[in-house]
Amino acid sequence: MGKPIPSPLVEVSGPPRERGRQYGEQARDRIVLGIAHYSEQLAARKLGPTEIRDLAITFEPTISAFDPAYVEEMKGIAEGAGVAYGDVVLLNARTEILKLAEQRGAQAPRDQEPDGCTGLALLPEATSSGRLIHAQNWDWKAECSETTVVLRIRREDGPDVLTYTEAGGLARSGMNAAGISITANYLESDRDYSTLGVPLPFIRRKALEQRRYAEALAIVYCTPKSCSNNMMLAQCNGVVVNLECAPDETFLVLPERGALVHANHFQSPIALSKLVERGVRNMPDSLYRDIRVRQLIEPHLGKATLTDAANALLDDFETPWSVCRPPRPSKVTNLSATVATVLMEPTLGQMHVAMLPALCPEFTTYELAMDIEEPKSAGVKPVFLTA
Repeated sequence: MGKPIPSPLVEVSGPPRERGRQYGEQARDRIVLGIAHYSEQLAARKLGPTEIRDLAITFEPTISAFDPAYVEEMKGIAEGAGVAYGDVVLLNARTEILKLAEQRGAQAPRDQEPDGCTGLALLPEATSSGRLIHAQNWDWKAECSETTVVLRIRREDGPDVLTYTEAGGLARSGMNAAGISITANYLESDRDYSTLGVPLPFIRRKALEQRRYAEALAIVYCTPKSCSNNMMLAQCNGVVVNLECAPDETFLVLPERGALVHANHFQSPIALSKLVERGVRNMPDSLYRDIRVRQLIEPHLGKATLTDAANALLDDFETPWSVCRPPRPSKVTNLSATVATVLMEPTLGQMHVAMLPALCPEFTTYELAMDIEEPKSAGVKPVFLTA
């Protein structure tokens, strides 16, 4: 593979349908390529275009009940890119649709590795700058390095959003102008796919649309999901909570010494006492990826820099089954890789993204104008009165 190309910046504004059209027009080529990737994967399961779109539309009532604006935005994306609406739903619910196809008797065995990730958050007290760092490696199909964008959404009804996502997707990793940031990791449990929940990109997008951290937490914590997923949610003034989500229940993992690291297996003792962890059978390297990142970052706690965070996520211990994964053959014909390393400093409104970092650890910086409320507690002078 040649030197990877940075993901293009796509900026949209206006009402949902209009910003969808703008998105589709600007990212047309990458959207078309992404649809081809997943359509080919489903075609291997003996599913044609009509059957794929029918599966995708199965999710429309659930998405519309969650937020009808997302349906309008996806219709706009389809119009702008000149593709079928069902194909845009596929891009946003591909994890759930691939599994639903399998449950409906598609004629193929389990044929893909999960899209794994390693997430890292450093609270202000752990960094040399006193600013929160929120970062992630996204491990998935190497081909997806050609189908991603950084989407900047100018909103009139809430904080602006900056998110790194597959083209046509509404959100993946990102932050908003209020200083809230999110990353997400694959998890798997025995509770998955028993019900039809809200596809994961819509939950991430909804969280990023909130001005208040409590409201973002509630969305991640409470929204019913089809499958397990780990979401790390931070507020740049100094809070990060890791939410290990089963479809019907959420478990918390909190920072230690100002650092939080999570890979692709459940860590919460409460979770492990209540459900069956199934991610490790497909991604056994998850058991040491989070250990490696913590080992590499711990000597720097209290003075950690963005470079320290990047170096931890670029670790090549046990390559190609490493924290930073070079393109390697997966269980099928596609190549599996760390598609991108994403580093965020929400206080500065900066996101740094390196595509296929095992091949080229070169970061491109994307920016968002911030509107962060500073906490008032430090300036409060309490008054004590004698009764």
